[in-house]
Amino acid sequence: MRIALAGNPNTGKTSLFNRLTGSNARVGNYAGVTVEREVGKWKIGARTVEVMDVPGAYSLAARSAEEQVAIRSIFGLDPGEPRPAVVVVVVDATQLVRNLYFAMQLIEARVPVVLALNLIDVARAQGTAPDPQRVEGLLGVPVVAVSATTGEGMPALAAAVERVLTEPDAGRSVVPWRYPPALTADVERLAGMVEAWSPEEARALGRWALLSVDVEDELVDVPEHVRREVIRIRAEADKAGRDIDAELIGSRYAWLDAKDFGVRGTANIGLTERIDRILLHPLWGGLGFLLAMGVLFQALFSWSDPAISAIEGLFGWLGAGVAGVLPPGVLNDFIVQGVINGAGSVVVFLPQIMLLFFLLGFLEDSGYMARVAFLVDRLMKSLGLHGRAFVPMLSGYACAVPAVMATRTLERQRDRLLTMMVVPLMSCSARLPVYTLIISAIFPPETRLLGVFPAAGFMMILMYVFSTGMALIAAAVLGRTLLKGPKVPLLLELPPYRLPRLATVLRQMWMRAKTFLTEAGTTILACTIVLWALLAFPRHPLLDHDYAADRAAILANAGLPETESLLSGQRLDEVDAAETAERLQKSYGGQLGHFIEPVIAPLGFDWKIGVGLVGAFAAREVFVSTMGVVYGIGSDADEASVPLRDRIRQETRADGSPVYTPLVGLSLMIFVALSAQCMSTLAVVRRESRSWRWPALLFAYMTVLAWVASFIVYQGGTALGF
Repeated sequence: MRIALAGNPNTGKTSLFNRLTGSNARVGNYAGVTVEREVGKWKIGARTVEVMDVPGAYSLAARSAEEQVAIRSIFGLDPGEPRPAVVVVVVDATQLVRNLYFAMQLIEARVPVVLALNLIDVARAQGTAPDPQRVEGLLGVPVVAVSATTGEGMPALAAAVERVLTEPDAGRSVVPWRYPPALTADVERLAGMVEAWSPEEARALGRWALLSVDVEDELVDVPEHVRREVIRIRAEADKAGRDIDAELIGSRYAWLDAKDFGVRGTANIGLTERIDRILLHPLWGGLGFLLAMGVLFQALFSWSDPAISAIEGLFGWLGAGVAGVLPPGVLNDFIVQGVINGAGSVVVFLPQIMLLFFLLGFLEDSGYMARVAFLVDRLMKSLGLHGRAFVPMLSGYACAVPAVMATRTLERQRDRLLTMMVVPLMSCSARLPVYTLIISAIFPPETRLLGVFPAAGFMMILMYVFSTGMALIAAAVLGRTLLKGPKVPLLLELPPYRLPRLATVLRQMWMRAKTFLTEAGTTILACTIVLWALLAFPRHPLLDHDYAADRAAILANAGLPETESLLSGQRLDEVDAAETAERLQKSYGGQLGHFIEPVIAPLGFDWKIGVGLVGAFAAREVFVSTMGVVYGIGSDADEASVPLRDRIRQETRADGSPVYTPLVGLSLMIFVALSAQCMSTLAVVRRESRSWRWPALLFAYMTVLAWVASFIVYQGGTALGF
C-alpha cells in the first residue's frame, strides 16, 4: 500500500519523509526544493507501506509541470502507479491557515487524509501552536502534532495512518464550507463532463479545472471538450461581472479566517526580521548578495583547483603506469588515451560539482537562497526567468556541467530548459586557457590601447563581458520564442533563518555527485572514446615524409660529445613531434578539419585551427594541447608554452601572409566563447532534460550563433581595413 506525503513547499515534508523511511532524500530550507519524487519504506506495526514524497504545491490549481506531478501522484493518474491509500498532508504549524488551503482541496475530493502539524516545536517556541483537537473537530479528519526534526509525534502519526488504512472513511469528511450558487452551477456543468470515482470527486475536478485551465496553461491530458467548456464558462462569468477565482479562493479563505483553531499569541521571529532588514535592503542587501556570490564563484573557480590538479595528476600517473606495462599498440592507446583519459575527464568535474552543491545546500538550508531569488528576480524577470535562475548562470563562469545540474532548483520545466540553453554561453574556466594563449600570442604585454590601457587585459575583460551579454540576450530571445511560456510570478516564502544541518547538506552533495558519475559520466566517457578514435585512426596512414630516415641519420652520429648527444636527443624529439603532427593531420579528425575548412575559412581559420576545434570537443582547454600537436610542439604544450606562442606568431598562409592577425585572434576567441564545444555539457543537458532534442538544439543554435558572430567580426573588420 502506498502513502503519499503532500503539502506546501518548505513545510518540512521531505524531512518527515526521511524520518519515517530513513531515506537519503534531499532536504532543504528553500521553497520548491523537492522537484523529484522519492519513494521509501515505512514500517507501521506489523505492516510495511510504501511512502512517496510528492513535489510541493500550494494548491491543486496547477500552473507548472511540477504541480501537475503532485496532482497526478496524489490521484494515482499515471499508468501503472497505484493510487495512494492515504495522503498525509504536512502542514507548517507556524503558517496554519495558508497551509490548510491545500488540505481543504483534498478533503473536497474525498481523498483519505491525515493532517500532520509539523514544526510544532517551533510554533510552541513562538507561542502560536494550534490545538490539534480543535483543528480535527473543524475539518473532520485525523490531525497529529509532529516535529520531523526531533521525532515528536511519530507514534501518534503512525497510529492515525494505520486507522485510515483500515477505515478509509475515517480520513474523509463532509465539506462544511459553501460556495456561491452561480459557482456551484458552473461546477455541476463540468462535473458531468469528467470521469471520476464519485460525484464529489467529479465536482472537485470541476473546481480544479475552473482554476487551472486557460488558453496559456501548460497542462497535459485535459480533454478538449472540458477545456472548451471551462473557457466558455469563464467568458460568461466575465460578461456577468463575476470573478471565478475570487469566488473559489475567497470562499475557502473566508471559512478559514472565521474559524478558531486554538492559536494563541503572535508569531515572534524577531531575529529573522532584523537580519532581513539588512539582507533585503536595496543597498546593503545587494552588497551582501555580491559577497555571497563572490565566495561561491571563488570556490568554484579557485578553491577546487588543487583537487582538480590532484585528479589530473593521479590519472596522468595511472596512464603512464599502464602505458609502461602494456606493449605499444592500439590496445595500449585505447586503454590509456581512451578509457583512462576518458574516466579522468569525468572525475575531474567532481570537485566543482561537490563544492557547488555543498554551498547551494548550505545556502538553501540556512534560508538565504530564497533571499537571493527575491533580490535578483526583477532583473531575471526581464529575461523571462525567475530569480532562482541566477545562481546556475553564475556557476557557469566556473563550469557549465555543475551549473546545468544546478537548474534542478528551478520549479518549472520551462525555466530549467531555458536556463540550460543559456548557461553554456557563460565564459567557463575551460575557455580561459584558449583566451590566454591567443591573447598572449597576438597581443604582447607591451601593446597598449590608446597608448594607455594594456591590450591583453582589456581583451580578457572584453571576452567575459561579451559572453555574459550574449547569454542574457539569448535568454531574452529564447524566452520569447522557442521556450515561450505563460508569465508565472515568483511565489516563494522567506523562511526563518536556521543553522544548516551538515549531515543533510553532505548527503545532498553526495547524491548529486553520484548521479553525475552514474548517468552523465557514462555518456562523457563514451564521447571521449569516440573522439580518441577520430584522432588515432587510421593507425598507419601514408605519410609524406620519411621520418624513420631522419631518425637513422641522427642516431648514426653516435659517440659525439655530450652536448652533441643532447642536441641529438632534441632533434629526435623534433622528428617525433613532426611525425605526430602529420599523423594527426592524416587522422579522421584531421580529415574532418580539412573537410570543414571551407566552412570556417570565412571566419579567418585554416584547417589546423579546424583540427583544434574538433579536438576541443573533449574539453575546450584541449584546444591548446591539440594545437601543440598540430604545430609539432608536443601534446604537453599549454597556454604558457613559449614555443607554441612563437609558432602561432610565425604561422603563415600559402601567400606568405600571417594566419594569426589580431582580427583572426578576436574572431577565434568569439567562436570559442559562443560555440557548444563541450561534449560533457551536452551529455549533462541530455541527462537533465531526459531527451537528445535539447542538447541537439543547444549544439545547433550555439554553433550557428558562433559562426555568424565570428563571420561578422572577421569579414566586417577586413572590409574596414583591419
